[in-house]
Amino acid sequence: MTDRRLTPANGRVAALNLAGRVDAKKYLEGWPMMLDRPVNDLCVAPGGVRDRQLLLGMAVTVFEDHAGWSFVQTTDGYVGYVETARLAAPVAISHRVATAATHAYTRDDFKSEPVCALPFGACVQVLDERRKFYDTQIGFVPKSHLRALDRPFSDPATVAQIHFGVPYLWGGDSTRGIDCSGLIAASLRACDIDCPGDSDLQQDALGQDLIGPLARGDLIFWKGHVGMMVDEQTLLHANAHHMAARYEAIDKAILRIAAQGDGDVVARKRL
Repeated sequence: MTDRRLTPANGRVAALNLAGRVDAKKYLEGWPMMLDRPVNDLCVAPGGVRDRQLLLGMAVTVFEDHAGWSFVQTTDGYVGYVETARLAAPVAISHRVATAATHAYTRDDFKSEPVCALPFGACVQVLDERRKFYDTQIGFVPKSHLRALDRPFSDPATVAQIHFGVPYLWGGDSTRGIDCSGLIAASLRACDIDCPGDSDLQQDALGQDLIGPLARGDLIFWKGHVGMMVDEQTLLHANAHHMAARYEAIDKAILRIAAQGDGDVVARKRL
């Protein structure tokens, strides 16, 4: 059975490499576009429920624009629908937001009117440099809040800790709201580590099975849930129990999750 999250086909159109493997009226290569708003829902169907979220500057391949919605595939392979109005022609992205949040302003002045708020991981094209601001395609952003893409973070746990306290949001992928797999994806991608969007996909794709003591950066998987160790005893995970990304003693988390009926740990992975 094909995984609809990873299969760019909707009956009307499908990716060219799926010709002869899935039924569609048209097969095509698609065309590149880029997300143009700070945070964007990737939905299971037009106007449907959120599967994941995509941030400003993320690239997608579009296979269809239909009734105000675009059928797209992300660079990590995830498939879904985004509002067409939230897409723009690609630009040469150069920096990402490296703080929990920032603002883009109309001028290189912190007293000027903000254009929008940007979450960690949103990506921009730097067009010009001022004394304290970068001029980007979306406005002026404080230089100290941006990090060049060629200078990725080196420690995923450090990135995860930037998200401490972020409210829980099912399918969320930003510091406005995040879920368990979104926290892992944000942490790894900021370190230039490829990472799928959902916890089951992450369990299959990431790291090596671990036997022995836990360490910072290790991933702990339950069925439908994942967290990251920040030291040998402390788990950081976005969870509905706390409705936030919170620290929890790993022994306590294991007992609590089992007691609430969500099962035992199914995998421990080291990156």
